[in-house]
Amino acid sequence: MPSDDKHRPRKTLTLAKTPPAPAADDAPRRKRSGARARLVAQQEKGREKQQRAPRHPPAHDAGRDVADGATPLWPGDEPARPDDTPAAAPARGPRGHRTPAEIFAVFAPCPQGLEEALTAEMQALGFDDARAGRAGCAFSADWSGIQRANLYSRLATRILAQVAQAEISHEDDILDLAYATPWERWFGAEQTLRVDTSAIKSPVRSLQYCNLRAKDGICDRLRDREGARPDIDTVRPDARVHLFLSRDSATLYLDTSGESLFKRGWRLDKGSAPLRENLAAGLLALAGWNPGEALLDPFCGSGTILLEAAAIAMGVPPGIERPFGFERLRGHDAAQWLASKDEARARVLPHPPAPLVGSDIDPRAIEAARLNARRAGLPAEAIRFDVADVRDCAPPAASGHIVTNPPYGARLDAPDTALWQEWASTLKRRFGGWRLAVISDDHDLPRHLRLKPVRRTPVHNGALDCRLFAFELVSAGYRAQA
Repeated sequence: MPSDDKHRPRKTLTLAKTPPAPAADDAPRRKRSGARARLVAQQEKGREKQQRAPRHPPAHDAGRDVADGATPLWPGDEPARPDDTPAAAPARGPRGHRTPAEIFAVFAPCPQGLEEALTAEMQALGFDDARAGRAGCAFSADWSGIQRANLYSRLATRILAQVAQAEISHEDDILDLAYATPWERWFGAEQTLRVDTSAIKSPVRSLQYCNLRAKDGICDRLRDREGARPDIDTVRPDARVHLFLSRDSATLYLDTSGESLFKRGWRLDKGSAPLRENLAAGLLALAGWNPGEALLDPFCGSGTILLEAAAIAMGVPPGIERPFGFERLRGHDAAQWLASKDEARARVLPHPPAPLVGSDIDPRAIEAARLNARRAGLPAEAIRFDVADVRDCAPPAASGHIVTNPPYGARLDAPDTALWQEWASTLKRRFGGWRLAVISDDHDLPRHLRLKPVRRTPVHNGALDCRLFAFELVSAGYRAQA
């Protein structure tokens, strides 16, 4: 601990606890035990506590607190609500070394509404203990599993590995916890650092001060062991750490992803209101589409839904062309990682097995979609893009799925009831036997379409509270429109 901290007034958390009974005047004053002492006590409890279920950050409310300057860790996304079982930090080896048996408690945040789909995805990737929380998924994995989750997850926003946790009663306990964590295993003084802090129902008065305590603990440890402190870089750091605070505990996570996982590395032309790539992939999962079925997006914009569908159908890993945060950490095995990516590329199919078609009335949107498909490395025949009015669309196959993100919210001056009714008429005449899934923040959209949804799934598109409406389109029984 730096010498200037010895004379700094201690800040005490205002914990919301039931007041104790008055003590006698001669009762001894309660002595505070530091976080380091508690960590030692936890380690002495043995292997049984090491294997307890992992604890992950609870969900933030709409007005969640965050700090690294004024930047939240996951803009628009929320972490999951934990159980009440704490987990000890993973076993620690020599600097830059991770043994194959080392298991981390992992948390993967995602857009709200995709939790179950993300859990199913993680289980399909081999993480059998994956369980859904609010706006995220918790599971356990070794370091190679963490790399696999980063490479293959289409729905996660980040992959966070828990490295330390302790109960706290003072802000200075955060410094103690950060100082006691062996950061030199993952990064050193020669690398740049960013620390983000968020909290839910925490009594702390200043997240900025807590963020500073965590940074000080990390930097002091590296200075004491390596002779220098790392520089802070909030834009493109080599290492990212997230501090999460609850009522009486602090948890430290190592961010293994770097930039958010929805950034696949191909999209430059975004259109007027693009979906994030992981939300687009999530809509396909919620709609029940599979690669053997035809897919149409009649409001395709810059093509995000269709590009995600093509990658799914061809087996292209979403992270195959982008860098990850773990590649900058100590102990990274670059040769093994390149071999893993080469193995993934070898399994990619040459083209999708069923038609993928997108249309939009705006020629500039179609040109942007074609450019994005080219940058994504997709063959020209993978997706057909047409300039077309939604009311003139024809089905590309006898049956299939329509999954789309039509204009809504700020993109519409007023609800275009005539457009929805005319589009619904086209659907009824031409798309019998198809399934329709539409995301919108207009909860009255089914009434505008004069269609009865079979399912309404709450999802969040950024800050917008939306619904994914699912419809079964049947030709018989619909009256011809006048």
